[in-house]
Amino acid sequence: MGHPTDFESIVEAYPVKLDNFEGPLDLLLFLIRKNELNVQDIPIVPITVQYLDYLALMRELDLDTAGEFLLMAATLIHIKSKMLLPRPDPGENESEEDPREALMHRLLEHQKFKTAAGLLHDRQTVRGAQWGRPDNRVAEIAGDPYEPELEVDLFSLLTAFQAVVHRAKKRPALSLPVEYISIETRIEQVMAILSEAEACGFEELFGDGTSRLWLITTFLALLEMMRLKLVRVSQSGAFGPIRVYKQSQSLDAPLPTNDPKT
Repeated sequence: MGHPTDFESIVEAYPVKLDNFEGPLDLLLFLIRKNELNVQDIPIVPITVQYLDYLALMRELDLDTAGEFLLMAATLIHIKSKMLLPRPDPGENESEEDPREALMHRLLEHQKFKTAAGLLHDRQTVRGAQWGRPDNRVAEIAGDPYEPELEVDLFSLLTAFQAVVHRAKKRPALSLPVEYISIETRIEQVMAILSEAEACGFEELFGDGTSRLWLITTFLALLEMMRLKLVRVSQSGAFGPIRVYKQSQSLDAPLPTNDPKT
């Protein structure tokens, strides 16, 4: 497989799609949990800024940001503009509705629906049971607090990737020619690493690289590996360190995106 000359051609040749991609309301709930906010009193200005940051990153990674994600961005910007308008005179009898009201109701209903459907249960109980260590009594005997490993969602991965990119910007730039590598080749390289170690930290996958192309290609390779069920990705506690584990490919694992059988 030849080396493309730019990142756009890499994405076109090997588009990454996630089967369990979450929507704009899920992103907003993630930001609310991450910032430890009250869904009924959302600080709309910082939440809008953070949402747009995630949206920009998702668009750069060529993830599915069309339609509903862009509509939510427009909704947040509209609410933000109304929140920044001068408030009516307190002496006036007219009571103006909070512009966040409709959004808050949507978020609460969505949260109830997800919980009822079993998709947004408490992470410590449900996800901890899925990816917990085999025996926490060992940790108790050793005196270390036991914290179960939780399944990582897309937005937690994006948060970790943002941190990787931020640290890469602080490293001295190297005047070396940019090495273009396909997502398919990067998957093979990561699998080779996991064949030796069985698991590695999320940040270890990116090494000391400073090239944005390298960082993005590695991240997209990880997303595709998750889709193919080649790896499982978990973190110790909510928003804790993320680790990548090799796992045996199941019979119902999807085929690679560029597989001729698809």
